[in-house]
Amino acid sequence: MSIELKQLKSELTIELDSILNYWSKNTIDDHNGGFIGQIDANENAIENAEKGSVLNARILWSFSASYQSTKNEEHKKLAKRAFEFLSTYFYDVEFGGLFWSINVDKTPKDSKNQIYALAFAIYGLSEYYVISKDEKALTIAINLYLKIQKYSYDPKNKGYLEAFTRDWQPIDDLRLSDKDANEKKTMNTHLHIVEAYANLFKVWKDKTLQNDIIELLQTIEKHFIHTETGHLHLFFDENWIEKPDVISYGHDIEAAWLLLQCAEIAEEEKLIANYKKHAVQMAEVTKEGLDIDGGLWYEFDPEKNKLIAEKHWWVQAEALIGFYNAYQLTENESYLNIVLKNWEFIKKHILDKQNGEWFWGINKDNSLIEKDKAGFWKCPYHNSRACLELIHRIKTE
Repeated sequence: MSIELKQLKSELTIELDSILNYWSKNTIDDHNGGFIGQIDANENAIENAEKGSVLNARILWSFSASYQSTKNEEHKKLAKRAFEFLSTYFYDVEFGGLFWSINVDKTPKDSKNQIYALAFAIYGLSEYYVISKDEKALTIAINLYLKIQKYSYDPKNKGYLEAFTRDWQPIDDLRLSDKDANEKKTMNTHLHIVEAYANLFKVWKDKTLQNDIIELLQTIEKHFIHTETGHLHLFFDENWIEKPDVISYGHDIEAAWLLLQCAEIAEEEKLIANYKKHAVQMAEVTKEGLDIDGGLWYEFDPEKNKLIAEKHWWVQAEALIGFYNAYQLTENESYLNIVLKNWEFIKKHILDKQNGEWFWGINKDNSLIEKDKAGFWKCPYHNSRACLELIHRIKTE
């Protein structure tokens, strides 16, 4: 396998550069500042598109993390651009939160505090601090963490509530997007809070933060991981009463490796041992969603016994890491074979060989899903992270 791994590492190194090159060349907004809010499926920049905080925070993370590998000064420069735009226009100095989105003229469009967005800001800011040592980035990251703990944390039942108004009052619509259930506690937000907290702990060794990470991992283990099936529960009310939903193969395989990484950063031996077991079990059950061509399906609805027959870009990116992580833990080459086959699928169907970056995905008949190349949810975070993780994990002589 060493030859295949060497080739995979080489190809992912080239692909990382290609992804970053796309964002460097196509998404800089010279007229309005920051980055363009949307590029459609036909490579048309939508000039008046709103700018999302999650997209900006993910761009910040991607270029900050990648710079540590590439040492390309252009990547560091773009990380700084993302930081300055986020700290100036998305960070809400008055109430200490983060605007969900801003208009092209930089005024707030949606001023709600969606905790998911605050988490990604912490994730990006703490990564930027690694390469810049800019104390302002660390200060904002810590401030956002403290706001989450003050307003979102549920001291009675544990876990975190989804969203608030700008001035931290309760809000009716808690959803990240239209497809989500309007519930107070979700797997997706908890996953990315712990991811953000762990990244912050790497640069700010605060004991309270460490304890918060440990409690969060315990909460996730208790409520979100179905220990019998290995799949994730997705939606709950504030009292941990589950609201039935789909099986999300992408989140299953993302959580498989990411939660273990968070446990390792928190340095809690019992949790590390537990999450190693979860990582393998979750990878094993995610195999249910693999197609014969190596692609991983998006979702499955158990109540309707219906497959959501799409293969999204981010799901494939997380599959690369999650199954490689299972291979590292078990030395079972069947997991490595899944990674290699998935990468072949990505190269054949997901990479845009003409324009760069990754397509949103494909349908069951292999036709392209005609959605954004860049936008509110289409970002360089999943695919650049997959490249970085495997480049770091693959040890070749």
